[in-house]
Amino acid sequence: MFQRDLDLERKWHGLLQEIEKLLEKKPKDLNAVLFIIGMQELGKGPRLFSKEEKQDLMHIAICKVLSLAGYYELEGQDAEGWPHWKLVKKLPHFDLLEQEKLLKMHVLEYFEKEYDWHFPDQKITP
Repeated sequence: MFQRDLDLERKWHGLLQEIEKLLEKKPKDLNAVLFIIGMQELGKGPRLFSKEEKQDLMHIAICKVLSLAGYYELEGQDAEGWPHWKLVKKLPHFDLLEQEKLLKMHVLEYFEKEYDWHFPDQKITP
């Protein structure tokens, strides 16, 4: 594994620990973190969501975090207040592992920019 991959994983585990402190439950994986971001970006607070709404929340989160790199731009909100995004720059063609790394990098950036969270290199704890 490359050093930058190790650094990414250390920061990622630091983020999971910070979220666990805040929510008293550790997110299971990237999808869980994206769901949390989607709920935050929707801004309607926690509630029960349908399966389709959960997928929409994850899409909102992906668009939001990738907007930090200029891939998406917020178009506006629909009548129910759900944000809609448009693709403005072609996404790189990555395999699944590289896609996950890209998303993790931008999720970390999201928490750094939106909430001023910083993730120093730290030992990974199980």
